[in-house]
Amino acid sequence: MESTSILLEANDIPTHWYNIAADLPKPLAPPLGSDGQPAKPEQLEAIFPAAIIEQEMSTERWIAIPQEVREIYRLWRPSPLVRAVRLEKALGTPAKLFFKYEGVSPAGSHKPNSAVPQAYYNHQAGIKRLSTDTGAGQWGSSIALAGQMFGLEVRVYMVRVSYEQKPYRRLMMQTWGAEVYASPSTMTETGRHALADNPDNPGSLGLAISEAVEEAAARADTNYSLGSVLNHVVLHQSIIGLEAKKQFEKIGLYPDVIIGPCGGGSSFGGIAFPFLGDKAAGDKRAENLRCIAVEPTSCPSLTKGIYAYDYGDASGFTPAMMMYTLGHDFMPPGIHAGGLRYHGASPLISMLHHERQIEAVAVPQLATFEAGILFARSEGIIPAPESCHAIRTAIDEALKCKETGEAKVILFNLTGHGHFDMTSFERYFSGELNDYHYPDEAVRESLTHLPKFD
Repeated sequence: MESTSILLEANDIPTHWYNIAADLPKPLAPPLGSDGQPAKPEQLEAIFPAAIIEQEMSTERWIAIPQEVREIYRLWRPSPLVRAVRLEKALGTPAKLFFKYEGVSPAGSHKPNSAVPQAYYNHQAGIKRLSTDTGAGQWGSSIALAGQMFGLEVRVYMVRVSYEQKPYRRLMMQTWGAEVYASPSTMTETGRHALADNPDNPGSLGLAISEAVEEAAARADTNYSLGSVLNHVVLHQSIIGLEAKKQFEKIGLYPDVIIGPCGGGSSFGGIAFPFLGDKAAGDKRAENLRCIAVEPTSCPSLTKGIYAYDYGDASGFTPAMMMYTLGHDFMPPGIHAGGLRYHGASPLISMLHHERQIEAVAVPQLATFEAGILFARSEGIIPAPESCHAIRTAIDEALKCKETGEAKVILFNLTGHGHFDMTSFERYFSGELNDYHYPDEAVRESLTHLPKFD
């Protein structure tokens, strides 16, 4: 039996995004301004268009997808849902393994799902430029693509270690017309200060966010664009899970376990939240549903962080958000899953984890590459290092089914291909990669710098 793709027609692209804020067990804690008071919409107008701010604060369950955005989505959506029969056979498991493949987008990942609407809303608001950050380069390339589609200039601050490790992602951004700078850079006060403290600073997403926000706040023609964490980004990514639900309906199945890699949280939320919406609505199929967010042991926000107010960036330019955090000045090691090197987790995902609605696990780097290679040799797709985290945990869950004899349906988000990450695989094959478990004492030190409000 060969692996099977479950496809949808172009007219099956969802017409609305799903907003889990309508179905949370309790209201989300508001973001706080520097005065410790809930941030007001006008405080965000310096860097976001009104439509994005409205989505960020919305508790409406369904938000319409603009037709112009749906037309661009048609370039790669609906994305395939694939049963990984060959991987099942390799594992000898009775489990049914499915993956939603987001690597079919022009940028090779799930990130255009939010980049396109963000570029659209900024264009509608008359904005001419976007500044943004990127870790592995998947978001940077996606917003460069989306900016080109709507005539927006794009400047990307790319975490320095990824800038050096992943030159082809940088070249993708430049091909689509974006300017790309290694962060920390000399372009901003934030970057210059970080380089003065440490000329060899490898960078972090928190630092890159600070640089991009600093630039956007200083220029009237420029807004900031973020690829994960915030509510509106997770909202846009819900299209993944909404399509997956339709695809499972076509074959009369429903997942028992849903797995996604988790850095800021957009890909995990994107695949899991529509199914968690079923659970909140009392759908019997979702009664025992388990959703697992997978992070690296080197950047264990959900599994070693604390649930507290913290800034989304290293310099404290953003409002403080209630989230699981390792501390906004946390400096992660230069692992190859650059998209997961973030100090905090989405406030939505953080609340659900705090309320025990979802699970979180941390996996070491070598085990993820081992899983990714087994997947590539079974299913043919070379996965991105971030995606390998979901694959690792899906394999672990399938092996548990092998022990128990349970034929569970396991769904994981294959967030992108690894064609521009081959130096990571080269280092794995040559024995140059190592596991890194972030020390508890280093986490405790970073957490002493959390913001304090009266």
